[in-house]
Amino acid sequence: MQTDLSKQLGVEAPIFAFTHCRDVVVEVSRAGGIGVLGAVGFSVEQLREELDWIDAHIGDHIYGVDTAIPQKYEGMDSSTPEELVALIESAIPQRHREFAEGLLSNAGVPAWPDANDPISLSFSIQQAQALVDEALTRPKCRMIVNALGTPPAEIIEQVHEAGRLIGALAGRIKHGLAHKEAGLDFVVCQGSEGGGHAGEVTSMVLWPQMVDAVAPLPVLAAGGIANGRQMLAAMSMGVQGVWMGSRWLISTEAQAEPGQRESYKAATSEDTVRSRSFTGKTARMLKNEWTEAWERDDTPDPLPMPMQGYLTFDALRRTHRYASVGDCQKVAFNPVGQVVGQMNDEQSCRDIMFQLLTEYADALEQVNTLSLQE
Repeated sequence: MQTDLSKQLGVEAPIFAFTHCRDVVVEVSRAGGIGVLGAVGFSVEQLREELDWIDAHIGDHIYGVDTAIPQKYEGMDSSTPEELVALIESAIPQRHREFAEGLLSNAGVPAWPDANDPISLSFSIQQAQALVDEALTRPKCRMIVNALGTPPAEIIEQVHEAGRLIGALAGRIKHGLAHKEAGLDFVVCQGSEGGGHAGEVTSMVLWPQMVDAVAPLPVLAAGGIANGRQMLAAMSMGVQGVWMGSRWLISTEAQAEPGQRESYKAATSEDTVRSRSFTGKTARMLKNEWTEAWERDDTPDPLPMPMQGYLTFDALRRTHRYASVGDCQKVAFNPVGQVVGQMNDEQSCRDIMFQLLTEYADALEQVNTLSLQE
């Protein structure tokens, strides 16, 4: 199964696996797709360590790196990442800090072992630039993806000069048009069903509109894809591949704790909510006491991005590390799309890839049979 974009990248199947787990990156790429490592929250040293491991295990296959390269944000005039952190930290109200800590304490979430560990979020252009610089030192990293709008012109030029592809997510047509105007190589079009940050329009409506609007720029379909039938539906609308994140969260290679895995497996498609409670921007995640608490009239409103992200960074890392402790899952950050209702069994990435392609072929055969009936 090939498209022009998959041929350009030299991969067997146009299946793009967004993940924060290096093992998933390797296994999806080795199975014929392309793993894309989500680097938001990594320091340069952490990214270097992850990419060293990927390069050592991925063989002759390729991968991508996804980060957050902002064009406009609070404190963007700060000359260093340290100044940005200090500025944002000083602007977070004490009431918000106490409210967040109270939720964690009530759920019995242990404190982080080292209170002096620095916050590592790539929400500044300086931090994002450093991550891109590191990624481009790796010959097997063939694509850079931006999760926060159109990347700055100098980064687009840098990636192209390195002979790599660069794309970005888009939840609205105007975002896709901006990506095309800026000279990106592809658009990841994510409907509102998707996990994490997404727009208001559903995938079934948004995908074909985006394909038409940015043609001939390749479009990858994201949001609402977890099986081969959904993949066929997306491909039938003219996209050149599928971008999947949620499906890999409970793969056997994923670095998810047992408590988090059980939360995903127990959830239905009605158990997600679009909330600003962790990042400051609406993102789809499993609803729980944390998301509901930030919505009440008698509690603080979430702060704008990136302030809310800096406020909740400690909560995010603590609920990830201690996912199976006490009532941690009642306040945990579990970003996932509405396809979570289909995520009931743990499989290897290779088996998931095989199942996707088998279901795709079966669904295509069924459609072809219908079209031939008299």
